[in-house]
Amino acid sequence: MTNSTGRRVTANLNLTLDGRYNGPGGPDDFAAFAPYVTSEVARNHMNRIWESATTALLGRINAEGFLSYWPAVAEDENADPRDRGYAKWLVGAEKVVFSTTLTEAPWERTRVVNAPAADVVTDLKAADGGDILVNNSASIIKPLLAADLLDRLYLMIFPEIAGGGQRLFDDGLPASNWTLAHVQSGELGEIAMVYDRVR
Repeated sequence: MTNSTGRRVTANLNLTLDGRYNGPGGPDDFAAFAPYVTSEVARNHMNRIWESATTALLGRINAEGFLSYWPAVAEDENADPRDRGYAKWLVGAEKVVFSTTLTEAPWERTRVVNAPAADVVTDLKAADGGDILVNNSASIIKPLLAADLLDRLYLMIFPEIAGGGQRLFDDGLPASNWTLAHVQSGELGEIAMVYDRVR
């Protein structure tokens, strides 16, 4: 499925042991993730996700949340160098924000789209550039999984069972085969994994 430009479509998401990307309290319930997101393994993993990417795809909620946090980190000389590196990349990267409600781009180097994720990604793959990273936005990752357009998955698994919340891998996805490209575990039981799609 890779075209002549060779752009990979990658996705990054944090999950609990029971496969949830948020807790039973709803989309803003990240209590199960909080103890782990600043671990050495998590920070190294965050550094890994953007090193070959030039385009970030974000849902509106993540875009607005990231906007209120990461630009300040990019300017903070006392921030962890990995956090600052990611922040500088995110501020400078081409950003595509999926939204049905935004009327103007919330960031520089950002465009807002109201279109199916698969169509937007197919167009992006036809253009020049590095990897296309779906950055922590399950609302975009899910339709790309359904369309078999993802080439790489960056997953952080945290040793918590949320017991409720939204799952990434819903029933009905097309069957697919993946190979483990990288794995690292941390002292808290967190695991960073990189899986590449076998085509």
